Amino acid sequence: MGTSVERASANTNYYTRGDFVPGIWVDGMDVLAVREASRFAIEHCESGKGPIVLETATYRYSGHSMSDPGTSYRSRDEIQEVRQTRDPITSFREKILNAELIDLDELKGIEAKIRSNVDEAGKKAKADKEISLEELTTDIYANPEHLQSVRNVTPFAPLQHKRLGTPVNL
Repeated sequence: MGTSVERASANTNYYTRGDFVPGIWVDGMDVLAVREASRFAIEHCESGKGPIVLETATYRYSGHSMSDPGTSYRSRDEIQEVRQTRDPITSFREKILNAELIDLDELKGIEAKIRSNVDEAGKKAKADKEISLEELTTDIYANPEHLQSVRNVTPFAPLQHKRLGTPVNL
């Protein structure tokens, strides 16, 4: 499904392609590397040095869509090997356990709480009544003042922001 990066681009190091915009590459499968690269990028931008490109390379376990099983251009064994050897959550879990930053019981407690929060949020979402299509798009798009003078940003009329206020986290 699609074109490989090698066939689509003469330069596959995308982080180097921002003319006059610096960039860095980071292993997106390493939680700590992403954290440090993000910290660097934030400091770079906040210090007034301008934008920075952050290319975060990850491995996609599944296909692009329902019509793409993801196994026509790679084997199930390859996917399983990456999942077993480079999965970011598993790797981070092992790192913090090996560094004795947390013990197994404490980690299991955190994981149980996360599972409980996700299950509770899922139950709440399933119990909510179905909303109208108009309401479905409420507060997704804003009408920022600084973009009012930009022409052809979107071919559609921008949606008006209906609910101003703090977003609600689940």
